[in-house]
Amino acid sequence: MSNTVTPWEVKGKIDYDKLIEQFGTQKIDEPLIKEISDLTGGKLHTMLRRGIFFSHRDLNLILKDYSDGKNFFLYTGRAPSLGMHIGHLIPFVFTKWLQDVFKVNVYIEVTDDEKFMRNPDYSLDQTMQWSIENILDIIAVGFDPDRTFIFQDTEYIKNMYPVSIKIAKKLNFSEVRATFGFDNSSNIGIIFYPALQIAPTMFEKRRCLIPAGIDQDPYWRLQRDIAESLGYYKAAQIHSKFLPPLTGPEGKMSSSSPESAIYLSDDPKTVRKKIMKYAFSGGQATAELQRKLGADLSVDVPYQWLYYFFEEDDEKIKKIGEEYSTGRILTGEIKEYLADKLNKFLEEHRSRREEAKELIKEFKYEGKLAKEMWSKTIV
Repeated sequence: MSNTVTPWEVKGKIDYDKLIEQFGTQKIDEPLIKEISDLTGGKLHTMLRRGIFFSHRDLNLILKDYSDGKNFFLYTGRAPSLGMHIGHLIPFVFTKWLQDVFKVNVYIEVTDDEKFMRNPDYSLDQTMQWSIENILDIIAVGFDPDRTFIFQDTEYIKNMYPVSIKIAKKLNFSEVRATFGFDNSSNIGIIFYPALQIAPTMFEKRRCLIPAGIDQDPYWRLQRDIAESLGYYKAAQIHSKFLPPLTGPEGKMSSSSPESAIYLSDDPKTVRKKIMKYAFSGGQATAELQRKLGADLSVDVPYQWLYYFFEEDDEKIKKIGEEYSTGRILTGEIKEYLADKLNKFLEEHRSRREEAKELIKEFKYEGKLAKEMWSKTIV
C-alpha cells in the first residue's frame, strides 16, 4: 500500500524502516540509547525506551558535544491551529524532558505566517490568535521559563530577518520546489517560508538538536546543505513516529477530523465517548472470540496510545499487552483504562494551562532567554 509523508500530509501505512532508508537517516540503536542513559544517570524517557523516537541525524555528535562541555540547544515548533490534540504534544513533552536532563536552551517557533499563507480560508488574525491559545498549551507542558523562548514569526521577524535572507540567498527555487513540491500556483510567501523555519537552527553558535516528527525532515535536509557555508553547524535531529488516529493505525491524527483525535480541550464525557465509539480495535468481534483468539496489538489503537504515551510503567504495559493479546482482557476494558488515563492527563494539563496565562509574558518577552533574544539581531 502506498503512503505519503510530507510536512503537510501523512497518509497510509507507515513503514518506519523504509522511511529511514528513504530519508537517509540513522536508526537509534542500543549503543546510542546506552550512551544517553549513561549521560543522564540512567534516566530514559518512555518514548526513547520504547522506540517512539526511532531515527536521528547526528545525535551522536550532540552527545559528544555535551560530553566535551560544548553543550547544544533545542529547537522545535508548531503551526498553530484552532485546537491542539494529544498528538501535537509528543515533540513538546519529549523536548521538555531533554531540557530537564541536559539543562539546555529551547527555542519554539510558532509559525502563524506559514499557517496563514498555506491556507486560503484562514485570515492572519485567526492564525495569530490561534498561536496565543496554542502557546498556552505548550507552556503547560512544563518548560523552564529562563531557558525557553517561544516566539511567533510575525512578531519576531525583525530580529531573525537578516539570517533568514542569508539562508534564502543560498537556496534556489529548483531545490525548494523539488523538496516541497511547489509549482506555479504556489504563492511567493510559502516559497520563501523554508528560510524562516531554518533560521532558528542558527540562533546559537552551537549544534542544534530538533525533536520532531520525521515528516519535518525535508526542512533540515536543506539546512544541512547550507549551514556550514554560513558558519553554523548542520542541524541534528531526533525523529518520532506518529501517534495513530483514533480511527485506525494508518496516518496521523488531524485537527480537521474530530473523530480521529482527542483535543486538549475535550471534557471527560467527550473523551470517553470518542474512545468507546471511534477507537479502532485489534480485538475480536465478540467477547467469546476475544477470549479465544486475543487481540492484534499492532493495529489496536487504544493499546498503541497506552504504549506510546499514556502508560509509563514498563511492567504494566507488558502485562496489559500479554493479557490483551491472549484474550484475558477484553476490548472494552482496554478502552476504559485508556479513557481514565487520558482524562487524568487532560485534567492536570488544563490546570497547568490556567497557570500558563500568568506566565506567557515570561516565555515570549520577559524571561531570561526571551530578553536576550529580543535584545539582539540574528546574523
